Amino acid sequence: MIVLQHFKQLQNSSYGVIHEEGFEMTTRPNTPLLDTVSKPADMKKLTDAELKRLADELRAETISAVSETGGHLGAGLGVVELTVALHSVFNAPKDRIIWDVSHQTYPHKILTGRRDRIRTLRQKDGLSGFTKRSESVYDPFGAAHSSTSISAAIGFAVARDLGGSPEHGIGDAIAVIGDGAMSAGMAFEAMNNAGHLKKRMIVILNDNEMSIAPPVGALSAYLSQLYAGAPFQEFKAAAKGAMSLLPEPFQEGAKRARDMVKHMAVGGTMFEQLGFSYLGPIDGHDLDQLLPVLRTVQERATGPMLVHVITQKGKGYAPAEAARDKGHGVNKFDVVTGAQQKAISNAPSYTSVFAKSLLEHAAEDNKICAVTAAMPDGTGLNLFAERYPSRCFDVGIAEQHGVTFAAGLAAGGMKPFCAIYSTFLQRGYDQVVHDVAIQRLPVRFAIDRAGLVGADGATHAGAFDISFLTNLPGFVVMAAADEAELARMVATAVGHDDGPIAFRFPRGEGVGCEIPGMVEALEIGKGRIVRQGSKVAILSFGTRLGEVGIAAETLAAQGIALTIADARFAKPLDRELILQLASDHEVLITIEEGAIGGFGSHVAQLLAEEAVFDHGLKFRSMVLPDTFIDHASPTDMYREAKLSAGDIHTKVLDTLGISTLKVRA
Repeated sequence: MIVLQHFKQLQNSSYGVIHEEGFEMTTRPNTPLLDTVSKPADMKKLTDAELKRLADELRAETISAVSETGGHLGAGLGVVELTVALHSVFNAPKDRIIWDVSHQTYPHKILTGRRDRIRTLRQKDGLSGFTKRSESVYDPFGAAHSSTSISAAIGFAVARDLGGSPEHGIGDAIAVIGDGAMSAGMAFEAMNNAGHLKKRMIVILNDNEMSIAPPVGALSAYLSQLYAGAPFQEFKAAAKGAMSLLPEPFQEGAKRARDMVKHMAVGGTMFEQLGFSYLGPIDGHDLDQLLPVLRTVQERATGPMLVHVITQKGKGYAPAEAARDKGHGVNKFDVVTGAQQKAISNAPSYTSVFAKSLLEHAAEDNKICAVTAAMPDGTGLNLFAERYPSRCFDVGIAEQHGVTFAAGLAAGGMKPFCAIYSTFLQRGYDQVVHDVAIQRLPVRFAIDRAGLVGADGATHAGAFDISFLTNLPGFVVMAAADEAELARMVATAVGHDDGPIAFRFPRGEGVGCEIPGMVEALEIGKGRIVRQGSKVAILSFGTRLGEVGIAAETLAAQGIALTIADARFAKPLDRELILQLASDHEVLITIEEGAIGGFGSHVAQLLAEEAVFDHGLKFRSMVLPDTFIDHASPTDMYREAKLSAGDIHTKVLDTLGISTLKVRA
């Protein structure tokens, strides 16, 4: 009944006929006003009342589209009214609206000429799930990681004042940033610089008290206190209204009085101390508040402005509002019930294997602790937090701090596991080098989402961690070929106290292999032979091992018996194994789910130093191509990267100088 009542509220502007006894719904929402808007300029002729209707229709269209594609639903629903207000008041694309992270940009894409493609969202050859400069002139700055928008907006503002004249020119620079993203140091670095430069630019603080995980830290508490006191808020609203009725000479005095009350009530704002003119907080779902405030800012702003907007993630869709993560990331779903389509899993996910293994070790060793950066669910550490809350730390969107915090824990005698996605660990690289590696501190890095990840595309690809970690002296770098190997690597990391150690694993389910009850640690720097052959050897690092096995079966039918080895370690290399493979085979091929400069490059360096190439070895390295691969399914992305079984088969034949080879009868 809750869902029924919810869609009754949407009935006038969205979904077909709804009956008490059941549902009769059109496939697509009814959006007569939205149908007239193909670009933001079309909104200029709409009245404020029509803009409210437009927002209702835009919310319905967003829900409908994401129900077909899956994606980041809750964030977009939380900014529907804000999106309408921004595009109706400002003049994009000349005015540069920069969305931080850009999980929330589906409504923006619908209003900026991409509605006809919105149901290709995150699909192969379809719209990106994030802002993307190459996709639209209305996406002035690409984003998929957090806390970049204010820095970019300052850049646009300074470029404008220095005479930069790209296509469409540069007007206002507006950064839309969430409260979760404000926890990253980069946001404050940018605000400090903006306050110093005093350039006209606008920051919209989209405060929904929610990042992917529940908000953490003092900043979240600070933002909450800005609007927690109802009597004060009521007084402030009354003061604003009363002030406008006063003759102009008295308005300035009233303003000072109002400011005095504000400062007495909440102690002023940190933003004002950084040099920003602060407005808010205002209701981000009330266009009667949003429109006049934004119009005033557009007309009168002279320096940096911050508009504090309170929103609700998942707003207007009951299943999202009720969800723990407010519908952050959803699969395809039924619009009426909110029930998501769940893929049938044949094997546990690598993430769950890591989480379960870590829990087992933590039960035996109270020095084991865990650190994540706003990804407790994504990394599996939510389970650790439930069992051992005093030993689990979510530092918020603050990877740099998270790495150094883990280094401090290690220096203090603990065994920290720093669980961060590969793509986000890039943000803490200086800390990995300076605070961990140089000091040889035993921080354990659990690197999830290694390799190509699918619908999130290039921005979330775990392509570079092998390269940037194996370059660091004293670092142990492992990659699991399957779930059992991952469990062994967790055990190996637990027992490794001589410097930093990392193990990487992909998103998604494993291969379905059995994990032994008693998991033994690996010998550091030792790989294994999986299949014995002759002439051609393939040395795999990570989960491409499965594809190598498929290619081996095809090649065996053609009379080529592959030797397959699982390297396990990219650093230190198994020198003995590699030199033996090179000595016993005509061809040696390495393969990895990472960019050039990683495992294969280190193997080539070893072979060169040992003068192996002087004696005619044919060596090839299969790596991710030197390009950023657009979003698609992981299978499609690896096929494009030419790292699938068919590509391995072709590489073997080409290296042997065989163009075609018939299957044995």
